[in-house]
Amino acid sequence: MYFDQAEFDIRCEWGAEGIAQLAPISDVVIVVDILSFSTCIEMATQRGATVFPYAWKDESAQTFATTIGAELASKRGSPGYSLSPTSLQTIPSGARLVLPSANGAPLSLAAQPTPTLAGCFRNGRSVARAALTYGTRIAVIPAGERWPNGSLRPSFEDWMGAGAIISHLRRDLQGQLSPESQAAMVAYQSIRSNLKPLLQQCGSGRELIQRGFGHDVDLSAELDVSNNVPRLIDGAFIQRMD
Repeated sequence: MYFDQAEFDIRCEWGAEGIAQLAPISDVVIVVDILSFSTCIEMATQRGATVFPYAWKDESAQTFATTIGAELASKRGSPGYSLSPTSLQTIPSGARLVLPSANGAPLSLAAQPTPTLAGCFRNGRSVARAALTYGTRIAVIPAGERWPNGSLRPSFEDWMGAGAIISHLRRDLQGQLSPESQAAMVAYQSIRSNLKPLLQQCGSGRELIQRGFGHDVDLSAELDVSNNVPRLIDGAFIQRMD
């Protein structure tokens, strides 16, 4: 009641509790997990692949992939496709990929049956425009990361990604923004001109760079370079066709 932002058109809240509060009363949900789930979804579906989000990377993931005739994503840095945007640059059209993710995947699945889109910096403008075709009650969910104890770590990159999408929504929708949405939008607008270096310097970006995945950070920082809008349908993200 107090936390669902129901009196506002554009809503924004973190993680699983954000989904629980906002998805049931929204026309559409946009999940934002910049490094790297949402970016991977955008890049793979843009090339015509079908991506099945999965919440765990354990034996059940391989069983699930086998059952649906899909390939299971490998560990980041291993050969093959993974939760690395760089690895998906050459995925062929028609590929079926199960993509385990601790944050973006379970959030996307939990948002059902509300229409659910994957948003990132690369497709923020297009996702915002597509969201408006579902209605005016729009929930933007920054996924966040996890601390070692499993608790939510609100992350710079997802907060800014949510703000980027809300900035586009604000221009196209004459509706009310919740205070949470306003804060994300203003924060993003204040750093937009310096987005890439800040993404490289934030905690999540530094971790990936130190692990040898700097190109993933660079790909994730590209702003509005894609018109692709991935939608979750029957448990799989596909390119939304209008």
